Amino acid sequence: MKRMVCALAAAFCAAGPISAQGLPAGPKVTVTAVTQAAPSIPQYTKVDVPLLRENMPKASNGRIEFNLKSWPEANVQGPEVIRLVRSGQVDIGAAPLTTVSGDVPILDGVDLAGLNPEIDQAFRVAEAMLPIANRELERLGVKVIATFPYPAQVFFCRKPITGLADFKGLKVRVNGPSPGDLMNALGAQPTALAFGEVYSALERGTVDCGVTGSGSGNGTKWYEVSTHLYSLSISWSTSGYFVNLAWWNKLDPAVRSFLEAQFKQVQATQWKLGADASQDGIDCNIGNAAACTIGTVVKNKPMTWVKASDADKARVQDALAKVVLPNWVKRCGAKCGDIYNEVIAPISGVRYTAN
Repeated sequence: MKRMVCALAAAFCAAGPISAQGLPAGPKVTVTAVTQAAPSIPQYTKVDVPLLRENMPKASNGRIEFNLKSWPEANVQGPEVIRLVRSGQVDIGAAPLTTVSGDVPILDGVDLAGLNPEIDQAFRVAEAMLPIANRELERLGVKVIATFPYPAQVFFCRKPITGLADFKGLKVRVNGPSPGDLMNALGAQPTALAFGEVYSALERGTVDCGVTGSGSGNGTKWYEVSTHLYSLSISWSTSGYFVNLAWWNKLDPAVRSFLEAQFKQVQATQWKLGADASQDGIDCNIGNAAACTIGTVVKNKPMTWVKASDADKARVQDALAKVVLPNWVKRCGAKCGDIYNEVIAPISGVRYTAN
């Protein structure tokens, strides 16, 4: 998987931070940022904290510092992130595109459930769609300056699962509209829950399964309240770092250019982490200590790993074409079907056909 990603973007394999050219003397800039779904996940501890909070003052010759918080530390939920950025309450916010797509439906099209079986394709679609998404976002006073994935979005279940046939009637936590459409197509009952609420919901049995990244679920200890890890990847929770345009455009051009360069490094590091952490998350959750190098190996009651069959993968592709994609176009409008066929279909190989 890593080789595929590196072939697409050499930056994924870049070593070390971008060499700072330094900033000329000037006023200090404090950036208020709210980024990740939990303070314990690798996207926060291994990327945002070291590159933004810790490295930024040194890299900028003392000009820039980040007041950085995760969602729980800022007491916000995912759908609120883009609104905080729009209102100017924070300068930069990060969230999965599907989570904030209620405000901008075209964002959900970047990583529809079932669209991107592999992370290299998810990256190519994100790169192709970013200019189009930003045209819509700029009407709201925000834009995406970098993208990133989470690990493969898989299923943590509190009861035995052998394949998609077992999902019929189960309550499954989803993080956006298109995963909900997929669950409906499979006969499950999609349940919208904030990320921070899923642990207790699995513990109480309010939901039977929850969808999240293999490494993200490990970082927030979902393995304590679930038993089976079904590793059918339905998406990558492709996300964006959103900036408030009014704030962004008022920055000293040298500061803005410097931040753009720094976020290119953040983007490259995050995509590489998404590739690395996907299998690592599986290995950590099932107790494979030798292969668990990023997350926390589960020693007490390791999870049962259930691999996806070719038949289940084909069923998801069928649901994408017949249910997920048409439902997204209904939410987004006919123009989104045209955009999909022009921009995404040449990458995914799946075309949208109006009923």
